[in-house]
Amino acid sequence: MNSNKMEEGSSVDYKSIKKVLDTAGRLKSDGLRDLAVTSVAFANVHGGKIVIGIEDKDKLPPVNQTIDVTIANETIKRLKSLCFNVGFQLGDIETHANGSDFFSIIIYPTLKSIATTSNGKIYIRIGDQCQSARSEDIVRLASEKDAFQWELQPRNISYSEIPEINMRWFADEIRKSDRVKSNIKDLSDIEIIEHYNLIDKGKLTNLGVLWLGTASQRSRLVYPLTVQYIVYDDLEKKVRKEDWQDYSKNPKELLLEIEKESIELTYYDEFPQGLFRNKIRHYDARLVRELLINAIAHKSYTISGDIFIKVYQDRLEITNPGGLPLGITKDNILHTTYRRNPHMIRILHDLKLMEGEGTGYNLIYEITSRDAKAFPIPISDYNSTSVTQYSKILDEEAVLLLDFIAKNYQLSQKEFIALGVITRHKKILATQLTKELQLTDEDRLRSYISKLSNQSIIISRGEKKGTEYLVNPKLIASSKINIKPTLKTIELPRLKALIEEILKIEPNLSIKTIHTKIGDIDIADVRKCVYKMVKDEILETEGAKTDRKYTMAKKKRIKKEM
Repeated sequence: MNSNKMEEGSSVDYKSIKKVLDTAGRLKSDGLRDLAVTSVAFANVHGGKIVIGIEDKDKLPPVNQTIDVTIANETIKRLKSLCFNVGFQLGDIETHANGSDFFSIIIYPTLKSIATTSNGKIYIRIGDQCQSARSEDIVRLASEKDAFQWELQPRNISYSEIPEINMRWFADEIRKSDRVKSNIKDLSDIEIIEHYNLIDKGKLTNLGVLWLGTASQRSRLVYPLTVQYIVYDDLEKKVRKEDWQDYSKNPKELLLEIEKESIELTYYDEFPQGLFRNKIRHYDARLVRELLINAIAHKSYTISGDIFIKVYQDRLEITNPGGLPLGITKDNILHTTYRRNPHMIRILHDLKLMEGEGTGYNLIYEITSRDAKAFPIPISDYNSTSVTQYSKILDEEAVLLLDFIAKNYQLSQKEFIALGVITRHKKILATQLTKELQLTDEDRLRSYISKLSNQSIIISRGEKKGTEYLVNPKLIASSKINIKPTLKTIELPRLKALIEEILKIEPNLSIKTIHTKIGDIDIADVRKCVYKMVKDEILETEGAKTDRKYTMAKKKRIKKEM
């Protein structure tokens, strides 16, 4: 293993060897039952890996740890007896960079059945936690297993019944893509179609009907791909509607037609930048493409309903049938990957209609960060998933600053995402930044900000949980951008001095009143500073907690008067 530390997440779980063995070196029943729960949770969502021999606190194996292969073999043997419908693969004993041993167990996802523990309990993996499945989760889990198989279910339509031009078109599109290997491009038209699971034993699959079928054939799918595009005015009254419900287009043709007809999504804002005008679209073309592709790729084709594209004056809402897949929530969507329709996603990727697997939301977050806009808001229930993207630029100065940084520094996608958050907030606590980036712990934050710190693009203040990040004032000065000064980034000594001046002029003020007089600063910063000044005996208090007033401490006032 090259990395010194390992990270836990939705598809990897690390367990200490103490979870498996007692002090005498015998297998522990309680620990194995816990591993069985993790195995079932992985199998029911999208599979995963359990790494045994890693201490959770240090994310490293203990120094001088050795593991005999018989321990690994016995562990997998016992696990198989504690789970039903779970597929395992035992990995080799591996040696970490520190010289210590560990081993891995791969858990395969269940495609048709539901995994349970030997006592009949069902678990699912949510983020980095294993949770007991609720009744509604079990219904949804059964539906997901059926949806996973929908693409490959054959129809009673022979490939000879579809227009030859449709097959030629698909094969030519695949051959034109630089994402497809040459050995696939060298196949015949029919072999390419078989390779992408559009036909099976001479019959079209459901996926094949979507891509190759005629309008009549597509209409006979139980829930075909249909879309409605609706525009609303500032009173949210419907002013325009387009729909695609005649089944005449395959997914690529439909996508391109929607992009062509959605004129409202091409509108833009203008603001001055030196002698020129800077134009920023309400919705970047790449963002629109990713949101549309997500709706098509992750739509549940076993649930009735159209894809809805609703354009309001201040936001875009795209809704598709089917909730977020189990294991994915609005709080982990940036780092969790699950393919409801894996064969559809493979085709969309190979045709260069979408980013690589698991990178779509990273691109969306990068675009919104560069444009100083809010991140998209996903809302999901059993029947549908809706994503809302607001068009408003939250901070025009941030756009100019990020543009300057992009032209002068080589940054990765995730560094731009983090920088966008910091720039919009002016100053942000490490804990809050970790939450906005959907990270499970602050250790993972380093990969987002270490280069930004090393290149002095951002600076930090405070320690541990009180650490704050802000854009380096020297970089702002060198950018020569006319950025309005803000008190949000004021240093603690200056904030203390400002509070002292306010209380010298007008004593006995509450924190809320002090904050109002200062203005452009977070009240949490004022509160923290006032509490510290009380602790340092610079201020004294009067009144109960709910109506507490603050004034300069008596000895401080005497010293000032002298």
